[in-house]
Amino acid sequence: MLTIGLCLGTSSCYYDEIVPEAEIPEIPPDQEISFSEDIEPLFSRSGKECTACHNGAIQTPDLRVGNAYNALVPAYVTAGDAEGSVFFQRLPGNNHPFDVGFTLSTAEIAIIKSWIDRGAENN
Repeated sequence: MLTIGLCLGTSSCYYDEIVPEAEIPEIPPDQEISFSEDIEPLFSRSGKECTACHNGAIQTPDLRVGNAYNALVPAYVTAGDAEGSVFFQRLPGNNHPFDVGFTLSTAEIAIIKSWIDRGAENN
């Protein structure tokens, strides 16, 4: 009996170690989001370079400047539905299928989510 009690007591601590996923913050509705100024620059920043793989040769979609919007919409982005968009579902930090060595911050993910939910305009 004592052994069973000790096993149950120590295994229940496992759940205390689970860290909840970070919540994606809301972007104020009056904050403008521009694809060319807010979204596209995220793809090729030093240290977080999506374009290292998504460059037209290795992986699709091609996220290089000038190609990204047409590569994303509508094939990977469903305008008005971030949760239903493959692009949003697979962002580094939001379930990317490979370990790419970096994640986007929750603030960066929030900007992308809001851009898609607001219609994914090419602005």
